Amino acid sequence: MAIKVQLDRLLVERRMSLTELADRVGVTVANLSILKTGKARAVRFTTLYALCRELDCQPGDLLSYEPGPPEPDLDDEEA
Repeated sequence: MAIKVQLDRLLVERRMSLTELADRVGVTVANLSILKTGKARAVRFTTLYALCRELDCQPGDLLSYEPGPPEPDLDDEEA
């Protein structure tokens, strides 16, 4: 299973750079890059809120779920 981040698409649609978004949201470009490439293991609700505010979108516009086999390190974690 995978959660896909659609940040690239939203940035293109809004004609906004990653640097501009980082400044508006108050996170580093490096952290947004990790999120954008799908390497993030978690996202704080405050960050998600700020991203949605600045991109004028809903969380579902930013994140999507793709079913598949569970990732090995997620089997032992509780929700």
